[in-house]
Amino acid sequence: MTAASGDGTGIPVNPVGTSAPIRQNRSMAPVHDPHLPADHACLIVHGSDKPGIVAAVSAMITRIGGNIVAFDQFSDDHRGGAYFQRVVFHRPDFALERPAIEIDIARTLADFELEWSLTDQSVPKRMAILASKQDHCLLDLLWRHRRGDLPVTIPMVISNHTTTAEDVRSFGVPFFHVPSVAGPDKSASEEEILKLLVGNVDFVVLARYMQILSPEFLERLGVPVINIHHSFLPAFIGAEPYKKAKERGVKLIGATSHYVTGDLDEGPIIEQDTVRVTHAESSAELARRGADVERQVLSRAVLWHAQDRVIRHGNHTIVF
Repeated sequence: MTAASGDGTGIPVNPVGTSAPIRQNRSMAPVHDPHLPADHACLIVHGSDKPGIVAAVSAMITRIGGNIVAFDQFSDDHRGGAYFQRVVFHRPDFALERPAIEIDIARTLADFELEWSLTDQSVPKRMAILASKQDHCLLDLLWRHRRGDLPVTIPMVISNHTTTAEDVRSFGVPFFHVPSVAGPDKSASEEEILKLLVGNVDFVVLARYMQILSPEFLERLGVPVINIHHSFLPAFIGAEPYKKAKERGVKLIGATSHYVTGDLDEGPIIEQDTVRVTHAESSAELARRGADVERQVLSRAVLWHAQDRVIRHGNHTIVF
């Protein structure tokens, strides 16, 4: 494994299979971002729909000295169906008062038997990117981050190739090369990647990372993983979807961003989009046009996840 530092120097770090665990870097710990709204919190609530949930949450936020700035809800059946709610509120000194606020939330929602989570919107999520040779999604995310369009930090990019190392370094982001081990057993490579990720990131994005992650890897990682698949799922699962699309004679191609699960390309879908094509376009032309769709779909999925707009429910999502 080789790390490329932000100053342009390549630093050899622990060859694959021989390294000691990499300790958490203090610079990777969550920090407040002065460019994000201060003292803003996001409350996610989900469970069975019951009368009085909206009133109880609104009254609770008022009681703790908060002011609601955004409110979304959805119920698939008002007679006890699945209920989802996202509330963003401002509360002065939120970080300082958070423990007391969480106690009040728990007491308020206990009678409704609802699950909930609370995040500080002034703390950007730490997003690691895994990539391979194709760079269009990777560079798009780095560019959007540099422009301030993604409320995240990027503590690292990991790739099984070195082709994007210089580009990543130009954005001031650490680059780590973890080669893929030949053969079906990827445990050695996955172990090295886990040593870099665990404890240092809040979610991971696969920016056309052309390796299948094992269920054991996903379980040990313990954070959400977002993938971009160059197909309008469920069509053309697996490799070479543009070639398959050309052979099938499709009139639309698309891209799908989804959460990664142990089932290949079958995780909960976050975002999709399509573009119309004709019989005259080659598979290479389909891939070129599809790359534009992939960038847009992945960037939207990453933004929505970073803003806590996506709620997973079974094998699908609610996106507010």
